[in-house]
Amino acid sequence: MSFPTTRPATWFVTGTSRGIGLELVRQLLDRGDNVAATTRSAERLGAALGPVDRQRLLPLELDLTDEAAVASAVRATTDRFGAVDVVVNNAGYGFLGAVEEAGDAEVRKMFEVQVFGVWNVLRAAIPGMRAARSGHIINVSSILGLTAFPGWGLYCSAKYALEGLSDALAAEVAEFGIKVNVVEPGYTRTDFLRTSSLGLPASTADGYGAIREMTEAHLAMPGSQLGDPVKAAAAIIEVAVGGAAPLHQVLGSDSYALAKARVEALAGDIEAGRELAFTTDIAGS
Repeated sequence: MSFPTTRPATWFVTGTSRGIGLELVRQLLDRGDNVAATTRSAERLGAALGPVDRQRLLPLELDLTDEAAVASAVRATTDRFGAVDVVVNNAGYGFLGAVEEAGDAEVRKMFEVQVFGVWNVLRAAIPGMRAARSGHIINVSSILGLTAFPGWGLYCSAKYALEGLSDALAAEVAEFGIKVNVVEPGYTRTDFLRTSSLGLPASTADGYGAIREMTEAHLAMPGSQLGDPVKAAAAIIEVAVGGAAPLHQVLGSDSYALAKARVEALAGDIEAGRELAFTTDIAGS
């Protein structure tokens, strides 16, 4: 169990201005926990939260791609609250376009936020957890970290990287008493599919009519997604508090169905390729 028993838990949560991150901060403060909440705008976060216990809230305007700034933010959290018990790497955004349409700057920005930014947080937070031999890290991925669809190649590539990072990290830090989970939400009723949170290619290529149609359908989707951000935030808290969640915790019945289909398809591919796979062994081994 990563939670202290003699004081409120301290959470370090990234990406808290809207959606699941915002709701998570609200619920944690209602629980009486301490929260360091990173955001691109502390003013926007404060307005979105409304009346809450500000003594337990440390808003941090932070560029997650700035390693020194992230380290300073973690130090500020420990200075204020004494320790970091739970890290939730939640910051991110979507991108919808064909692989060939994603420009160099767009690709680099995606990985800077959703991979390198996570790495910056982990490098800053893990030493304290390792010294305390206690802690919990929850990386918010997506069902698109387990499966893929046309048009989501850039976003999937970053989330697949986060999945691999999380799997390796969990094995590395288990002996220090640090728990790791990665959660994979499905479609959730947040601003994720609005243009403020969804990147689009600066220029498009001919022949991708199906992706253009899918883009329009997704931009029209907000307000009709299946997932409830309030329940998703509560589930993330349960992952940390309960301590019994699997390494990969899907959120949403849509996520569950897509994950099951992906596992079955992957198993089919592996078996279909078995004969050729065995031909590459050194003879007599």
